Amino acid sequence: MCGLVVVALLLAFVIKTFLVQAFYIPSGSMIPSLQIGDRVLVEKLSYRMREPERGEIIVFQRPGSEAARAGVRGQLRSFLEGLGLAQPDADIDLIKRVIGLPGETVRVRKGVVFVDGKPLPEEYAQPETRSFPRTKVPAGELFMMGDNRMNSQDSRFPELGTIPLRNVVGRSFVILWPLGRATTDMDRDYPGVGERQVSRDEPRD
Repeated sequence: MCGLVVVALLLAFVIKTFLVQAFYIPSGSMIPSLQIGDRVLVEKLSYRMREPERGEIIVFQRPGSEAARAGVRGQLRSFLEGLGLAQPDADIDLIKRVIGLPGETVRVRKGVVFVDGKPLPEEYAQPETRSFPRTKVPAGELFMMGDNRMNSQDSRFPELGTIPLRNVVGRSFVILWPLGRATTDMDRDYPGVGERQVSRDEPRD
């Protein structure tokens, strides 16, 4: 009996560490795409073979949180999370949408997102009117934004900034709970940059 328990725990650890893991949505930063209390599945295989694509909703670890995972206590928590015996830390594991890719320039002007000077059509996002300066996405990093633009601490703000690819945990692909919102269509037929443009080009200052 003990042997079966050990095997089950090891199997759970392998699955959650390398294949798929459930995450709880604790905030409203991704409304309307994700609601507070949603539970999503995040798969970890895709990004072993390719880099994230624009429009994908991903889980990543907050830069600078490495110390929280270090030491005996941090390693123990990571192990318990891998077994499903502890919830992921909402201050470390964040979920946002990929907006800017490595080498691109992102700017927000009066609520409209421009990538390399072309407007990004965003029917899924909550509207806002604020402007943010241009950001050149460094090589090996991503520019992330929450869909609820007025209530999301994301790459627009220096407190978070752009996200190194090494911090990416995986791609959110299923809303598992509540059942009334369950879906595998999380990327919502995301359009490419410049398609259905809000305007032809980024307005000049």
